Amino acid sequence: MSVALRLAFASLLIASVTTQALAVDLPPMVDAPEIDGPISDPAGWYFRGDIGYNLKLDAGDPTYKTYDATTQTSTTSGFDKSRMDRDATFSTGVGYQFNDFLRSDVTLDYFKATHNGKTGWSQCTVANESATGYCRYDSQSVSALSTLANAYVDLGTYWGLTPYAGAGAGVSYVKWSDVSGKRGCAYADKSDCGGLDYSHSKENGEDSWRFTYALMAGASYDITDRMKLDLGYRFSQIGSGDMFSFNDHDEFNGAFGTKGKDDGFTRHEIRMGVRVTGW
Repeated sequence: MSVALRLAFASLLIASVTTQALAVDLPPMVDAPEIDGPISDPAGWYFRGDIGYNLKLDAGDPTYKTYDATTQTSTTSGFDKSRMDRDATFSTGVGYQFNDFLRSDVTLDYFKATHNGKTGWSQCTVANESATGYCRYDSQSVSALSTLANAYVDLGTYWGLTPYAGAGAGVSYVKWSDVSGKRGCAYADKSDCGGLDYSHSKENGEDSWRFTYALMAGASYDITDRMKLDLGYRFSQIGSGDMFSFNDHDEFNGAFGTKGKDDGFTRHEIRMGVRVTGW
């Protein structure tokens, strides 16, 4: 056998032995599983709770009616002064996260505030027209319980923050308290002020259901895997409705219907809350 053939035979033998050795030492190949879709699925239910503050609460231009028993007609006027006190707000709700960008929830919101107004007019005049006087409306509290269906678009996560924008619509149950006011009469005999003791006049508060809508914007931050801190702004509008009725004296003389009407409520609110996810 020639030298060249011997070298070729030796090379083939070494290669065969090496291949068998490697085949024995190496573990069998394992096929990696195929992943179809995102690695984590954000879909699922969540619960939320929020507290807020009305930066601005505007009742528009509320009006009231004065009743003339002689002509049995009513005249509508605006308050000389009208101001709404701002107050805290509270909200809770449950929602569903559909994907990384879309979620919705149903919320129950509550706030309470006080309307302070003042107006005066000649109402103590009796038959001989010798009496003069005034009536003054002081204050009336209002509370509103709203239920809204909301939808949000999450705009991606950047450095742990997820900005969002949303909108909602629903109804509010608005309840006005009885009017807390003082009445006065300049007639010499206070007991003869048109047959009414103005210091004890009472006007009952009204309540009603009203359409409500809201627009929201803010950002959330992941505190843990299942808890998010939410800081946002909300603009909301509650429709107009009744405030208070005529007093017993006016109704006795023929007045009917609602005496005071509000112009609805425009709210600019800042809110902070927590969302707890279930996935």
